[in-house]
Amino acid sequence: MIEGQLFQILGNFGFPITIAIYLLMRFEGKIDSLRNSIDLLSNDLTKTNHERSKK
Repeated sequence: MIEGQLFQILGNFGFPITIAIYLLMRFEGKIDSLRNSIDLLSNDLTKTNHERSKK
């Protein structure tokens, strides 16, 4: 009886957890790329504002 419940719990939650982990791993690289782009943009804006303040 307990084994049946265990398999039912794994069946109900195992698939969504597996999909969530897969998607998080897949999106990790894209998130890192976006973060790098945002950092570059922030640095460019800071540099531009600093140059404007000198004038």
